[in-house]
Amino acid sequence: MNTLVSEFFGTYLMMLLGLGVNANVSLKNTKGSFSSASAWVLICAGWAFAVYVGVVVAGPISGAHLNPAVSLALLINGSLSMTDFISYVGVQFAGAIAASFSVWYMYNDHFKATESLETRRGVFCTAPEYANVAQNFFSEFIGAFVLLFAILHFTDPELLASGEKIGMGSIGALPVAIVVWGIGLSLGGTTGYAINPARDLGPRIAHALLPVKEKADGNWSYSWIPVVGPLCGAAFAALLFSLLS
Repeated sequence: MNTLVSEFFGTYLMMLLGLGVNANVSLKNTKGSFSSASAWVLICAGWAFAVYVGVVVAGPISGAHLNPAVSLALLINGSLSMTDFISYVGVQFAGAIAASFSVWYMYNDHFKATESLETRRGVFCTAPEYANVAQNFFSEFIGAFVLLFAILHFTDPELLASGEKIGMGSIGALPVAIVVWGIGLSLGGTTGYAINPARDLGPRIAHALLPVKEKADGNWSYSWIPVVGPLCGAAFAALLFSLLS
C-alpha cells in the first residue's frame, strides 16, 4: 500500500469500528443496546480500540494521522508539507464517509426499528447535551489539545525533525488508544468528543446523503464546532510544544 491508500484504510477501519460501537449501543434491538451510564464506557472503549486498529494498519506506512487535526499539528511544526496535508485530509474524509455507509448498511434493520431520528443521526455525528457555543467549542478545543500535546510529547524530537512520515503511528497504537480512551471518559460527556473534523463532518455528510425517507436534519448550525474546535486545539498544541521544546 502507498501512503494515501494506507491512510484511507486506517481511517476507514477506525471509523467503521467507532461508528459501529455507536450503532451497537444506541440502536434498537442490537445485541449491545441498553440505556445505562456504562453505555458511555462501552462507547469510549470502542472508539479507543477503533483508533488502535486504524493506527496498527496505517502507522507503518502513512504515520496514521487519521485526523485532520493531527495533520494540521504536523504541518505547523514542519513535519508535513502543504501538499501532503491536503492529500491526507482528503483521504481521511473519504475513509470516514465510506465507513459511514458501511455501518448504515450493516445496521439498516436496526436503524429502521429505532423511532428517534435524533438517535439515528447520533450514530454518525456528535451533538452537545447543552447548546452553549463557547463551552461546546472549548470542549472540542481542549480534547484535541490533550490528544495532540500528548502525541507530540510521545514522539521522539529527532523523529519530528527528520521529515519522515509520522503521526499517531510513530508512537505505537496502544499509547494513542489509551489517550483517546482517557479523553472520552474524562472530557467527552458534554459534546461527544469528536476531536477529529473528519470523524464528525464526514459521517454528517454521509447521513445527509443516505437514501432513507425519514431522517433528522444535519444539525448544521452546530457542525462547525467539531471541525474548527479540534483544528484550533491542535494548532495551539503544536505552537505550545514548539515554544516549550
